[in-house]
Amino acid sequence: MIVCVCRNISERNIRQAVDTGTTSMSQLRNELDLGTCCGKCHSCAKRVLRECLAEVRPTQPIMFHPNALAA
Repeated sequence: MIVCVCRNISERNIRQAVDTGTTSMSQLRNELDLGTCCGKCHSCAKRVLRECLAEVRPTQPIMFHPNALAA
């Protein structure tokens, strides 16, 4: 899916950027020139970025350690 029509940036481009270490919209802007023209892609790009980051770093459940309160 094309996320940024102005710069012809696709969801795949964003996924590749995340795979190489991109973690923020400002990094996407610097690396892909995303959202620098009309700005209409910003919300969609942000959603795609969040989804990609969630796939790379799934949320870990919080675990209680019994000795944590002993100190």
